[in-house]
Amino acid sequence: MFAIRPRRSALYMPGSNPRALEKARGLACDMIVMDLEDAVAPEAKDDARTIIAAALAEGGYGGREILLRVNGPDTPWGHADLAFAASQRVDGVVLPKVESGDGARRAEAVLAAHGAPEGLGLWCMLETPHGVLAAQDIASATPRMTGFLLGTSDLAKDLHCLHTPDRLPMITALGLCLLAARAYDLAILDGVYLDLDDTEGFEASCRQGREFGFDGKTLIHPKTLEAANRMFAPDAEAVAWARKISQAHAAALAEGKGVLLVDGKLVEALHVAEAQRLLTLADGIAALAVESAC
Repeated sequence: MFAIRPRRSALYMPGSNPRALEKARGLACDMIVMDLEDAVAPEAKDDARTIIAAALAEGGYGGREILLRVNGPDTPWGHADLAFAASQRVDGVVLPKVESGDGARRAEAVLAAHGAPEGLGLWCMLETPHGVLAAQDIASATPRMTGFLLGTSDLAKDLHCLHTPDRLPMITALGLCLLAARAYDLAILDGVYLDLDDTEGFEASCRQGREFGFDGKTLIHPKTLEAANRMFAPDAEAVAWARKISQAHAAALAEGKGVLLVDGKLVEALHVAEAQRLLTLADGIAALAVESAC
């Protein structure tokens, strides 16, 4: 099962840009995705690895979860990227355009061959019809599997569908990915929102993503961090209720009671589990906030 930690905002940062990686140390994002793929020109791929290695060696990213997006295995840089990732201080490796469990396992084999630690997680981007249809196979491919990131722009292109505000044309694809992720206890992050000037539309997309069940949103600009963090965080009322349930459950266990009532409502094991998840998430968010303030 993936660790319960804040994943409200995952900001893509170009690996070939040292200033961007420096700036990321002070940004209020839960996750940083250092990118060797789309954000890096072909002639800059090799230099980007050197730049990322230097940034990671310097550190200073605190409790943020650090992912490294590599190039696909069918590119001239894919194998070298995986070999590089195996030796870096990152929490996970992001594979683009994964379309089968075999694809994930082949990437894992390269990581293992180059000495990747057991704790290095694998994240797969689902951004094609084949990838969506293979979501369950991918989710169960390897114990390293930690989560999915959706590539909704590429998916919409392949589906020949429109980017409507309600995303109804993609609802089947989104649902299949969510079902596979939750069936195998994986994290899952929603796709990017491309119109950076449409604040209202972005917030609506975040709200919908949370309603669907996503853990957070992938982002392409720091200006969207505040809204993503706010929209995907549990609200104060939910946290207060979760704390009340958790405390009542602890008291009931101490007294040997088998039935738990809180404010006249029957509380079952599923409610306690969800309350504890929310509290763990809220504590993680609070810890990141304190860290950012220091």
